[in-house]
Amino acid sequence: MSGVHRHLGFLLLTEAVLCAAATRFQDVLSHGRTPVTSYKKLQGWSSDQNKWNEKLYPFWEEGDPRWKDCWKGGRVTAKLDTDSPALVGSNVTFVVTLQFPKCQKEDNDGNIIYKRNCTQDPPASQDQQVYVYNWTEWIDNCGWENCTSNHSHNVFPDGRPFPHYPGWRRRNFVYVFHTFGQYYQTTGRSSVMFSVNTANITLGKHVMAVSIYRRGHSAYVPIATASAIYVVTDKIPIFVSMFQKHDRNISDSIFIKDSPITFDVKIHDPTYYLNNSAISYKWNFGDGSGLFVASSSTTSHTYTLQGNFTLNLTVQAIIPVPCRPVTPTAVLPTSAVTTGVSSNSDTSTAVESMEDNPDGGCHIYRNGYYRTGISIVEGILEVNIIQMMSIQMTESQAENSLVDFVVTCQGSLPTDVCTVVSDPTCQVSKSVVCDPIIVTDECLLTIRRAFEEPGTYCINITLGDDTSQALASALISVNGGSSSGTTEGVFIFLGLLAVFAAIGAFVLYKRYKQYKPIERSAGQAENQEGLTAYFSNFKAIFFPNTTERNPLLKSKPGIV
Repeated sequence: MSGVHRHLGFLLLTEAVLCAAATRFQDVLSHGRTPVTSYKKLQGWSSDQNKWNEKLYPFWEEGDPRWKDCWKGGRVTAKLDTDSPALVGSNVTFVVTLQFPKCQKEDNDGNIIYKRNCTQDPPASQDQQVYVYNWTEWIDNCGWENCTSNHSHNVFPDGRPFPHYPGWRRRNFVYVFHTFGQYYQTTGRSSVMFSVNTANITLGKHVMAVSIYRRGHSAYVPIATASAIYVVTDKIPIFVSMFQKHDRNISDSIFIKDSPITFDVKIHDPTYYLNNSAISYKWNFGDGSGLFVASSSTTSHTYTLQGNFTLNLTVQAIIPVPCRPVTPTAVLPTSAVTTGVSSNSDTSTAVESMEDNPDGGCHIYRNGYYRTGISIVEGILEVNIIQMMSIQMTESQAENSLVDFVVTCQGSLPTDVCTVVSDPTCQVSKSVVCDPIIVTDECLLTIRRAFEEPGTYCINITLGDDTSQALASALISVNGGSSSGTTEGVFIFLGLLAVFAAIGAFVLYKRYKQYKPIERSAGQAENQEGLTAYFSNFKAIFFPNTTERNPLLKSKPGIV
């Protein structure tokens, strides 16, 4: 009888040793990291203490030479992306993308197409050889029940069968995820996306690891691994963008006095966890204007003083949640003889309750915080074009039309000016000219620009300094400035003038010759004076005296 007991004990010991020696998910997926000793159960995930079928899913250490031969044409890499950080209670999403060697891609049937000599230039001929990975060829002509010889291969590493959703046969890759002491397994194509609820994940940084296997003839072959860090937080992740109309560099936290700044708050909530929440935004702009509470994510504020200020923002979300049942906790009665206090001798009850919303529901509070320093300086607030003048062209400038723009500005003095000449719609730029300028007293300057062709143009003049810039726009019609056209017009005018002068001289000659007396009379001087006056009027008509032109330009500022 004792021999039977010894034999039974030996069998139990052998089984215990084999169980202890069995490969577990933790052994395959932990990659040397410290195991998690205690954790809360993730919905749809399993403990990594389960057994791993190493015969069907072999495990290779990093540096194993078999990695080089696991894929034809080169090494496959995997990229694991996440939309972390995630607010606790929301979902965090992961996306795995396989990156195949050059000249390979996955087709619509789940096969991997490998084009040989695809790097030739010019491309190879049509009879170029193409290699196709067709891992599902064995099931093309049979159903799930008839393929008994391969039935045992359609299982995960823990032995559970693949789900039978549409197209499952064409999903040739098995993805095994591991985090927080638990694993999740699924099949897919060359890219897979899934989400995890963070309600039972502790706050802080965690590592998500994934191992990818491809279908083989007798077993699944490991092809790639990847990992990514994700963050679970109880603070609402927020980002604030700031915009100001005349600010030259929005990333330097330097803004202009007396010009409104627009603040736009972005809440990182990719899974729309806060969609049904009441969200408020509490602003303190740091300039003594007090606390400002808004329900909109966008607001504006104008700083009227120069200096450095600290901006503080608190975003609060009231999140509706299901109410937990009220659980009464009975307190054990205590004998009055033992305690000597009669008030503790009754059976009182402690009740745990949740705070109610005004509408009777339950909710929790989550806050997000943003703090930054900004500087307020004097800047250019406005630019105006007060005058546009076409100037007389010299002979050397006759090919271009020159226009002077008289410009003023408000605020600080500019240090540079840029002129953009565009089409009449102000959409297509034709030329851009920028010049440094020195303005020491009053913001008043003249900008001279040349136009090669006649037409209508949109003019944008921008004045700027180190921190700000402002612009003014105008439409201008430029006349032709061609030298050949000008010369031709002058000759035509002179020709017509000579014809009229000859006709007038002939008429005058005939008239005065007919009435000219033989001898000088007393009225001769009178007639000569009349003739002189007549020719003076004629000369005044065709040859006006030179007058002062462009008197306003005498007092204009320096030309840029």
